[in-house]
Amino acid sequence: MTTQTSSSEPPTTSETPDKNEQTYACSCHCGSVTFDVTLSPPLAEQTVMECNCSICRRAGYLLVFPPKKAVVFSPDSLPRLSRYQFNTKQIDHLFCGHCGSSLGIDFREFRSRGYGISVRAFNNVDLETLQYQKGDGKAKIPPYTDLSGVQWALDHSQSTKQAEEAV
Repeated sequence: MTTQTSSSEPPTTSETPDKNEQTYACSCHCGSVTFDVTLSPPLAEQTVMECNCSICRRAGYLLVFPPKKAVVFSPDSLPRLSRYQFNTKQIDHLFCGHCGSSLGIDFREFRSRGYGISVRAFNNVDLETLQYQKGDGKAKIPPYTDLSGVQWALDHSQSTKQAEEAV
């Protein structure tokens, strides 16, 4: 496993089809959501983004960035694909609504990047053989804020039970 550290934007996959491309079968843990991702160049030649922002860390994302047309969800998977938004609500975090596996990010119109797909969803890929780039999203994206009031109560010396009763 090779790791690079960089504060630059994550690498993108080529928009133009190439003879040097490979299609990968992907799925969630339970198999309810299946899809194919075509990468050019193939995954072994890609640099995978390992971001340290709060959502990427918690979701376990290891991301590649194919264009939208390179990601094809099976039609029966679409109803089981769930989305989560936070902060500016400009992008959708994709996960299986049945098993909860984090699959990636739909950037929608934001940065017109397409998708960020977690290579953890790729079937039969050895993660130890990939090259990684560290992303410092933590410095760019504010962490999720607890709006329930529980954290505020805990910060102000109330017990967990008192904090939950206060909201």
